[in-house]
Amino acid sequence: MFLSRPLFRIVPDNTQIAFMRGRVLGIAFSALLSVISLGLAFYPGLEKGIDFRGGIIMEIRTPGPADLGALRGTMSGLNLGDVGLQQFGDDSTVLLRLPVQGEEGSTQGAVNAVRGALEQVAPGARILRTEAVGNRVSAELFANSLIALGISMLAMLAYIWFRFEWQFAVGAIVTLVLETTKVVGFLAITRIEFSLTTVAAVLTIIGFSINDKVVVYDRMRENLRKYKTMPLRQLIDRSINETLNRTVGTSMTLLLSALPLALFGGDALSGFAWTMVFGIIASTSSSIFIAAPILLFLGENRLRRGTEAPAPASPGASGSATGR
Repeated sequence: MFLSRPLFRIVPDNTQIAFMRGRVLGIAFSALLSVISLGLAFYPGLEKGIDFRGGIIMEIRTPGPADLGALRGTMSGLNLGDVGLQQFGDDSTVLLRLPVQGEEGSTQGAVNAVRGALEQVAPGARILRTEAVGNRVSAELFANSLIALGISMLAMLAYIWFRFEWQFAVGAIVTLVLETTKVVGFLAITRIEFSLTTVAAVLTIIGFSINDKVVVYDRMRENLRKYKTMPLRQLIDRSINETLNRTVGTSMTLLLSALPLALFGGDALSGFAWTMVFGIIASTSSSIFIAAPILLFLGENRLRRGTEAPAPASPGASGSATGR
């Protein structure tokens, strides 16, 4: 029996935190952050990656430390538009960005021109990869990404509505919208590229968030059947406290997986990983401070209609219920 007990708990057992006391402040603060995030999405706007902006990306490795000044001067003389150069990983790796060149033949001509210029300014340099996306394709990818996010929201709404009452579904979807807008604001502030990779991160966050809320909602539904006369505000606080250790523990496990990728995964994975880290923190806090208060506002006079006499409970549970 001693070996079956956990070595430690992130949250102590039998916590009695009154989360609903700060429900108005929590929702107001969350809504304010979401409005600011939407404003940041328009100005300065998102740093769109090649998937959504179009253009050419070339990863170049030079024999020694790259001379960005010489490379930039040479590439600017090719008349290929606004050329962007930045170090990518170590000192000898450079990421070169070119705007959309038009037709496929023009794109290939631009790549050949860059290759020829590299042989002059940095003999021995190698082009490790080349990616090119046209305007039409990038617009389709951006539209399809928004459609994917919208479909995921509708699917979650239908799932929660089918499994619980409509108040639970509305509370979950409103919370997901607030979370998603905060992630957009985070991307706008940090200038992490908004690409298909970050869209995948957002969809992953939505899946994690809805799973977390389902756990809390399940406990609320159980307690609604168990404590027939307990006020909804008190019942929600009780349910959150009973699932708090699981909620925080699951989030910490995911953070321990995502944080090393963000710190040591390199430029290829850092955008996805940092988006995940922020999304995990936002979704965990919103499950407690946003989704539950919304459910309280929507269901305070609706979730207890037609209830019967109190169901028999264990002596400990009965004593705690009557004591409150």
